[in-house]
Amino acid sequence: MISSRCKSGTDYVQTGVAQLVEHRSPKPGVGSSSLSSRANFYKMKKVVAYIKESYDELVHKVSWPTYSELSSNAVAVLYASLIIALLVFLMDLCFQNFMEKIIYPH
Repeated sequence: MISSRCKSGTDYVQTGVAQLVEHRSPKPGVGSSSLSSRANFYKMKKVVAYIKESYDELVHKVSWPTYSELSSNAVAVLYASLIIALLVFLMDLCFQNFMEKIIYPH
């Protein structure tokens, strides 16, 4: 038995340990336990709704390019990449010659 005392030192409440434990930890399915399961269900519903909306948007609202548009854009990207690589190579070659001939001559 646990007894609580007021300032004057007299016992005013006596409570069993089993009653305190039962009061502090709710039984499964009561109180917060059912709230957490409802929250998980609500989160899962939101995830499923998000996936359904994403699929609907990809199928019905997105305008996909045709094969000819896709291939012409791919060729444009290929040419741009080659030009940029060539420019970087030329800048590296110039910098290497500058370093070998002016900064660190043999």
